Amino acid sequence: MAPSPPTPVSLPAPEPLPASAPTPSAPAPSRRGRARAVGGRAAVHGVLIGYCVLALGPALLVVANSFKSRQDIFDSPFSPPTPATIDTSGYRTVFEEASFFSYFRNSLVVTLLSVAGVLVVSALAAHALSEYRFRGRGLLRFYLLAGIMVPIRLGTVGLVELFSGMRMMNTLWALILVYIAMGIPLGVFILSQFFEQVPSELKQAARVDGAGELRVFGITLPLVRAGLGAVAVFTMLPVFNDLWFPLILAPGESTRTVPLGAQQFLGQYETNWNAMLAALSLAIVPVLVLYVIFSRQFLRGLTDGALK
Repeated sequence: MAPSPPTPVSLPAPEPLPASAPTPSAPAPSRRGRARAVGGRAAVHGVLIGYCVLALGPALLVVANSFKSRQDIFDSPFSPPTPATIDTSGYRTVFEEASFFSYFRNSLVVTLLSVAGVLVVSALAAHALSEYRFRGRGLLRFYLLAGIMVPIRLGTVGLVELFSGMRMMNTLWALILVYIAMGIPLGVFILSQFFEQVPSELKQAARVDGAGELRVFGITLPLVRAGLGAVAVFTMLPVFNDLWFPLILAPGESTRTVPLGAQQFLGQYETNWNAMLAALSLAIVPVLVLYVIFSRQFLRGLTDGALK
């Protein structure tokens, strides 16, 4: 006899899930956690606001006192000028008795040419140091780092002898050359970090297509414009505000810069505080304008350099 086929066993069907089943959600933050987060943000904003007041306070004080008379400056130095006490004699003295436009032109020429020279030389040197491997490369890097650590003012006597022998004293070129040499070490140090992040495949592809080394440098230069903006700001501020080298190398009337021109209102027995504060207030304007122009590249250069 043939065996009978097995009886099929039916399994119970799974119960369907309800259509409106609640999905698990993250627990809502507690009231204490929200209060702690708000307090942390308030503390951070308070610290930032305090730092802004500390940084901008002296500049605002200079501008406010430049519109006062000499007596009001000493009587109430921390109060703003009122319509009844406002005095513009300091600005009239600056424009009538001093060649302020000449000082401003000299400072602008020196600053722009110095920044341009630092950017060109630093970019070329940084590209070479990041791209090529040669003997003495580490020693050259250390030499540039020493240029950052050792202040150039220690060589003032040698610079005076050098420019006197070259008959370049009381010329703007003496200041420009000194400032370019002063800004190159930091510029190379910053830009080297950016050039090393440029993909090597891009440069190799350009060489395969027949591009020369100068062309390869031109292709990679737009990729490091954030670093160029940071170097420009780092170079611009100390050059425009410097008093030491204009006083030593270019003290003549025709080569006087804005900081040196403002110093002429400092007398031995009496200081023309109105004119000096007015000159300093006018000197703040070009630096502020240049910083606003380069601020985006400057901040991007700082953040990119920190992340890379």
